[in-house]
Amino acid sequence: MKSLQDIAYRALWSACGAQGLSILIYHRVLPRPDSMRPGEITVREFEWQMGLLRDHFNVLSLRDALEYLEHGSLPPRSVCITFDDGYADNLTVALPVLERYGFAATVFVSSGFLSGGQMWNDSIIEALRVLRPGPLDLRLLGLGEFDVEDGSGRLSTAMGIIRASKYLPLERRTEVVQYLMEAAKTRSEGLMLTHEGLRELRRRGVEVGGHTVSHAILASLDEDEARSEITRGKADLEAILGEPVSYFAYPNGRRDQDYRRVDVNLVRDAGFLAAVTTNWGVSSPPTPRFELPRFTPWDRSRVKYLIRMALNARQTIE
Repeated sequence: MKSLQDIAYRALWSACGAQGLSILIYHRVLPRPDSMRPGEITVREFEWQMGLLRDHFNVLSLRDALEYLEHGSLPPRSVCITFDDGYADNLTVALPVLERYGFAATVFVSSGFLSGGQMWNDSIIEALRVLRPGPLDLRLLGLGEFDVEDGSGRLSTAMGIIRASKYLPLERRTEVVQYLMEAAKTRSEGLMLTHEGLRELRRRGVEVGGHTVSHAILASLDEDEARSEITRGKADLEAILGEPVSYFAYPNGRRDQDYRRVDVNLVRDAGFLAAVTTNWGVSSPPTPRFELPRFTPWDRSRVKYLIRMALNARQTIE
């Protein structure tokens, strides 16, 4: 017998009139809550979200979904699950849940952080986690002055530095990270996958996609630099896996702000078959294969999660 929640959701979905492909974005799945990472879901939340997808959606691999789109035979309420960047907990925490539900997924990996590297934003968070309270003068790095406080203020400072650093040239951003890591006397803690961990993901059925080498914002690079980030990242992953890498995710992923038309062409020329963005909406047969929309239903309640899925489905990208 259908629950009231199920009936209400089906009615909302029908009212939205959407039949497209929803591609979901995840990054990390934490084993437990972390006050410095409130935006990341825990395994407990991921578990009930996967339960909702099982009960209300048709979960497909990205490869199968694109095949269905190509032939106009996409099942109703189709969903793909994707992860960005290449975190180790995609293997150790998220994959066991996916396997229990029999769900496919795609992990888009920045190759330069594998086996001991760390994303620049993670380095900032980990540095701020342990820095002693007090003033933090980053004026020589062009970022101004900050205060390191205990409690929520510490997280606020970390987010402020991340926002100020996001669109800096790679060399400048690296200087910020190195300064903070040295000031905090901390090191990379193996947050990212190893080469063997990446191979294990693939052996267990997870599709691996490209995400550049250094998670570079392509729109901030000249054409040759962007080409190198795209093609080297693909070549790195193919060397590790011993097979072609077919799909790509634009870092940050917003049209014009984070990637340009020239970058779309570079991804196509590199030999990828399709690419995903972070532009919201769902895909239909006419949707450009190198600008497939994705989104994150970030709500922490089941009803709101379903409502956001339905509302996003109103935005069909053609």
